[in-house]
Amino acid sequence: MSQDSAAATEAVRKLSGRRRREVVAVLLFSGGPIFESSIPLSVFGIDRQDAGVPRYRLLVCGGEEGPLRTTGGLELTAPYGLEAISRAGTVVVPAWRSITSPPPAEALDALRRAHEEGARIVGLCTGAFVLAAAGLLDGRPATTHWMYAPTLAKRYPSVHVDPRELFVDDGDVLTSAGTAAGIDLCLHIVRTDHGTEAAGALARRLVVPPRRSGGQERYLDRSLPEEIGSDPLAEVVAWALEHLHEQFDVETLAARAYMSRRTFDRRFRSLTGSAPLQWLITQRVLQAQRLLETSDYSVDEVAGRCGFRSPVALRGHFRRQLGSSPAAYRGAYRARRPQGGAMEPVATEAMETAVPAQGMPVGRRAGMAATPSGPPPSSAFTAGQPEQGKPGSDAYPVGRPTLPGQRSAP
Repeated sequence: MSQDSAAATEAVRKLSGRRRREVVAVLLFSGGPIFESSIPLSVFGIDRQDAGVPRYRLLVCGGEEGPLRTTGGLELTAPYGLEAISRAGTVVVPAWRSITSPPPAEALDALRRAHEEGARIVGLCTGAFVLAAAGLLDGRPATTHWMYAPTLAKRYPSVHVDPRELFVDDGDVLTSAGTAAGIDLCLHIVRTDHGTEAAGALARRLVVPPRRSGGQERYLDRSLPEEIGSDPLAEVVAWALEHLHEQFDVETLAARAYMSRRTFDRRFRSLTGSAPLQWLITQRVLQAQRLLETSDYSVDEVAGRCGFRSPVALRGHFRRQLGSSPAAYRGAYRARRPQGGAMEPVATEAMETAVPAQGMPVGRRAGMAATPSGPPPSSAFTAGQPEQGKPGSDAYPVGRPTLPGQRSAP
């Protein structure tokens, strides 16, 4: 997007007179998990001006009649109702109680009205389902918890769901992955509003990294999405998982499903939230992780046992997904594994602490496209994308900032 077109968009998106940029409304529903619900309350609701963090004004709004019941049977009473959203420049939906049930119509109307009047709308984790139900994600890139991404993609096919990202900034609508990724996105909002020093000060107070590298790839598992269980493609997916050690491509899977490649691609994405080629590559990398953790096979042998055509292909995809070489991943895993016991996989790259200079524009809001860590939203996944920015690197091309774990739409 050019500077001129961005300026025009900003003019159209100007906040209405009754809304204030420093006012953040958090929309809570009964049945929502308390951890996700508390994240924006902690970030935007506590006065930390003594630590150099600019103050926001927080409005906690009930999205339905109370009391609101949450994790552990706790009951909450929101001090404001939906009418208070009319004063907010940012509206955050931290969670939704059920990905299979529709949110209240009154809450959806309030979100649409806020967006039309220039407010920034944020969905954390399953809060993305509320934004999608309001139609605010149509034609946009978005993310959510990797476990729920297939459901979001299937239920709202016009949304470009990318389950690899920690968060997606599409200018006036932002979404994040599960739980801790909500902290990442809230820190990003503070960084966008007040610069890197303010975000860094807040991160220190919260005792979290200012910005995490990588995305959700390392957390994906091999389980089939619930939605695919009774679908004819389930057999094809199960076969692929059992034969990852063999060299086959998407055309092979399409043939097993008795579909053309184009039909198979479309059907597969509607069920899983990703393109079949990238799904296959992700599963091969996950299998490589397991072999690196549990066997003494060389990297060349691991590549062959995971269906990669060469060790070079394994190294390229492994680094793109996990930010590390296979050898470094194995070394870090073994170095940190307790004697006599197993340990969860660890990230081998250091947490990202370098940030762009204060005021560096990010994504559509600043009028220039941030270099995405993933492919364009129309394809969800594409193999072989060049590395735009290495996790752990301090160097970001001027004018094209890259935020690890974050994708901004072009």
